[in-house]
Amino acid sequence: MKIFDTHLHIIDFDFPIQENQGYIPPSFLVEDYQHATKEFEIIGGAIVSGSFQGYDQGYLIKALKEMGPSFYGVTQLPFNTTDQNILQLNDHGVRALRFNVKRGGSEDLSQLDYFARRVYDLVGWHSELYIDAKDLIEIKEIIRKLPAISIDHLGLSEEGLPILLDLVESGAHVKATGFGRVELDVVKAMKAIHEVNHEALMFGTDLPSTRAKRPFNIKDIHVILEKFDTKNANKILYENAVKWYSCKK
Repeated sequence: MKIFDTHLHIIDFDFPIQENQGYIPPSFLVEDYQHATKEFEIIGGAIVSGSFQGYDQGYLIKALKEMGPSFYGVTQLPFNTTDQNILQLNDHGVRALRFNVKRGGSEDLSQLDYFARRVYDLVGWHSELYIDAKDLIEIKEIIRKLPAISIDHLGLSEEGLPILLDLVESGAHVKATGFGRVELDVVKAMKAIHEVNHEALMFGTDLPSTRAKRPFNIKDIHVILEKFDTKNANKILYENAVKWYSCKK
């Protein structure tokens, strides 16, 4: 069972950790992640910067070096970051820019159109949004026109699913992650997204599941294996993500 884990956090207190909305995460080092996934055939993944890590890049560079070349970084940056810094992060394996609307700690949506296009034109990065899909309605037309965008955690809510599906039809990718933090029928949402675009869904463990009502469980993988045939399960578990994250200029 091959898996490309599109959404994991490494939390290393040797680097700056900031309280976010009254929350401080637990330590979760590379060896903790490797132990938690030792029963799986992890072929690569994406280390995602959390709200509590702000704009720190030190932890990410270290984690990417430890995890190896099949892992990529998803980072948070201020919009005035220099081209040189972006190019350096690209050399370290960063492949995406994150806008954390749900929790903060990242650049805000007023810079989405400019910054998403800038990093794409410079280094081919896509941008990732952590946002309740129901809140996408006001920026839907901006997102529709962006060159490469993905949305975390199935868009979080049932109410936002129609908006999410509309964006998937326009080319957005969606992370099938955080099943224990969403307010929707996970299987129904995945089926609907997959029907619109077989290339859109990308699985991730969401480890260590910070602030989730229910942490990641192996059953989250089994539900994909049970509800999709082998060909399409493989697309969701690794094929779609390998194409998405390994693409670069």
